[in-house]
Amino acid sequence: MTGRPQLFTRGLSGLSGLSQSQSADASSPAASSPAEQRDDAKRNFLKTMRALPTQHYWDVYFDRSGNIIFGRETQSKDTAATTTAAAQTDSKDEYKTSLEKLETRIESVQDFWRYNNNTPVDQIKMRESIYLFKSGFRPVWEDRRNITGGCWTLRVPKAVGPDVWTRIQLLAIGEVLEGALDDDDQLCGVGLSVRFNSHLITIWNRDASKKTSIDGIIECVLEQLPEELRPKPDAYYYKKHADHPGFNPPPELRAVLESQKKNGTVAPSPANNPAVSAGEAPEVKVDSPQ
Repeated sequence: MTGRPQLFTRGLSGLSGLSQSQSADASSPAASSPAEQRDDAKRNFLKTMRALPTQHYWDVYFDRSGNIIFGRETQSKDTAATTTAAAQTDSKDEYKTSLEKLETRIESVQDFWRYNNNTPVDQIKMRESIYLFKSGFRPVWEDRRNITGGCWTLRVPKAVGPDVWTRIQLLAIGEVLEGALDDDDQLCGVGLSVRFNSHLITIWNRDASKKTSIDGIIECVLEQLPEELRPKPDAYYYKKHADHPGFNPPPELRAVLESQKKNGTVAPSPANNPAVSAGEAPEVKVDSPQ
């Protein structure tokens, strides 16, 4: 009588092990039950599956400097104008110390869930922030890739903040937000900052002159979020990085901005949103990258 054909398991070590174990003496004390063998084979098979890569690599940053930046941002214009260069340098140095690039690197969907599931947003302290940015970008106004950009800021209640944050991150790594931008624009990254009774979620794009991008981002967010998670109409606004009082790019990059203004390529900012003051936005401030 012809025996049953052997299960083809080439390259699948877990299934090969299962095939071998099936030929073992079933009466042996060390032999696993068929159900246990199937579970072991499934686990080993999943380990051999290739991770689903993201289109871009993503880095995670953590910022503990909220109080420093918040204090500077809420200065009056007259006071800000009299800030000495030495004081500005001191605050930049403090921010450099507080902005930390974590060792986490997101290269696949599995990487994202591993990071997200082990990052308890509800334990982030007041004024602290976390950012998920494309590799090569930093959550800094004066970063060479951000300097002509801006960001949307969404205020959401703390009760739903973690859920909204997860969904916004997925829209980022899944290239959904990128698809909402002008063809000549790029998504830089997204961030979450903790405030007293809310979370401020930011979505950064590289070119603030692209109205298509500005409109496309918020339309995408409102369309993708469930109704119960959407921010209220008066709880989100867009602002260019260059419009912040503390914005201080190096001379060579300032010249680029001045040239754009002369050519009329920098879009005007929307009216300030009274529900979310500029001082409460998750501002960041340091020198340009080396």
